[in-house]
This record gives sequence, C-alpha cells and structure tokens, in this order.
Amino acid sequence: MDQARRTVRLEAVGSDPEAAIADIAGLYAGREWAARPTDGAFHYRYTAIGDEDVTLRRSRITGHIRGAIPGTDDFVLQWITEGEGIPDTRRDGVALTRGVPMLFPTDHEFVFEYHDYDQRLVHLSRRLVLDVAGERYHVAPGADLVLDHLRPLDPAAVTRWRQQTAAIVHELRRGVGTLLWQAVTRRTAAMFLDLYPPTVPALPPAVLLPRRARLRAAVEFVHAHVHEPITVSDIAEAAGLSVRAVQETFQRNLGRTPMAYLLEVRLEQVRVELLRADPATTTVQQVARRWGFSHLGRFSGTYAKAYGEYPKHTLRR
Repeated sequence: MDQARRTVRLEAVGSDPEAAIADIAGLYAGREWAARPTDGAFHYRYTAIGDEDVTLRRSRITGHIRGAIPGTDDFVLQWITEGEGIPDTRRDGVALTRGVPMLFPTDHEFVFEYHDYDQRLVHLSRRLVLDVAGERYHVAPGADLVLDHLRPLDPAAVTRWRQQTAAIVHELRRGVGTLLWQAVTRRTAAMFLDLYPPTVPALPPAVLLPRRARLRAAVEFVHAHVHEPITVSDIAEAAGLSVRAVQETFQRNLGRTPMAYLLEVRLEQVRVELLRADPATTTVQQVARRWGFSHLGRFSGTYAKAYGEYPKHTLRR
C-alpha cells in the first residue's frame, strides 16, 4: 500500500476561538462547540501524526472550550499533563487526573469541557482493535466491544501503555507503512485492551477445539446473523448438517438447543445496547423488542438470571 496515502499528518494553530472551533470540531464531527479566553490571551495548537489505524495527537489550548462529540468508530485514549477537563459532563461528570489515561466514551455522544490544558491522545481504529481482540478473546463474528471508560486502571498496564506510546513515537520517525510499524500498531492495540479488557460476546470454548469445524460454522453463523429472523434449518444449512444433526451437536457440546443458544446471543446484544444507551431517551422495552423479546416480564427475569441484575439497572449505569 502506498505509504503517502496512508499517512495522517495534521497541524492547526492560532489565537482566534472561532478558528479553533472550525479547525478542531471538524475533526470530530463536533457540534455546538464554544471557545473563549480565560485569564490571558487565547491560543490553540492541535497536531496529529500516524496512519488510519493509529494516530498520536496533542491538543493544547490556553482558554476554555466546550462541545458535543458524537459516537465515533475510533477508540480514543487521552490524558492531560496540564489544566483541567471533564470528558463527559452530561452523563458521568468525572474530571481527569493529570497523567492518568481515560478512554473517551465514544460509543455515544458526549459533551466535554476543558480549560487551559495540554492533552495527549491516541486514536485507534475500531477495525484494528477488533482484529486484535478477535485473536485474544475469540470474539464472535460481527460482535463489538463494550469497554468501561471509567474502570480503575491496572498500574502495571498503565506503565506498559506509556512504554508503548514511547515506542510509537520512536517508530514514527521511520515513517508508517512498514512491517515494523504494523507490528507496533498491533501491539499498541493489545496494550490498549490490557487497560480496558472488553466485555465481548465470545465463542464458546467447545467450538474452538479440534474437529469441531461444523459446530463452529454453526455458532459463527448464529453470531453473524443474530439480528435476522433465522431458523434451525438456516443454522443447519450453514454448518452442512441436517436439522437433527445440528440439534444433537449443540445439545451434546453446548448443553442447549440451537434456538436456545440464539436467544442467549440476542440477550448478550441487549446487554451491549443497554450499557451504551442513554436512559433519558431509551427504555428497556424498546431494546428488548428490537431483539425479539416481546414479554417484558419474562425477559426481565431471564436477563436477571443471566447477569445478576435487572435490565433497568444495566440501563441506568
């Protein structure tokens, strides 16, 4: 792949609050941004370098800035070395601690507020992180990751992350697009997942064993088509088995029928959606019905048995 086409290099600098909004908000599809001076003259500088999978960025503003950022495909890990900031004023209201990383809540729109700050950011593409997570966690086809951006971080994982960002800086001097750069970016995604281990729909261990190729094909089909009205016949056809054989294979190896497994996977998708949803605009019933659960009482009981809490409590997290 052509190296010049893959390289990301940005720089914006100035002293006009309106120019800061125009230069930076556009990078995040931001809306309703506002910026103003604080005690002294306003000044901003925003830089980024890397490729479409990993970019190192730095944002410095002498002044105050606030605005909304919609959900994005990137995972963005950031920390400040100066100033103050609250990444999500609308839902969490948790202030940053200088030098301590925090993941942006990019799975939903959030409103940030920072002033007189020096911020470092690492943007990782969802494609890269999902690819690495698939290797480490046996992520089911079509699954997405649920990351808790407020989870307490393991100090050892933070140390490894800092060492890895130094390795990125070093390798950037050689340019992107090399085999070594690819290895560095994949390791960066792995270090990121050490900081934020995902809650992820994973394939059952039984399907990963040797000589279980047909069972794995059936299970992967369920995960890939969980949002569709599939039948046992569809699952059997995908695995190259008869309906009776796929029923027996699921029961023998997973202890449940194919349709019971399908309902469990849909229940996982409900949980993922509830964890991400805004309780001000979303109801449990809306999410449950979207995934095929029509009887709210029975659904709530099944959910509580599976996850140890009622769905309304998951939504309010």
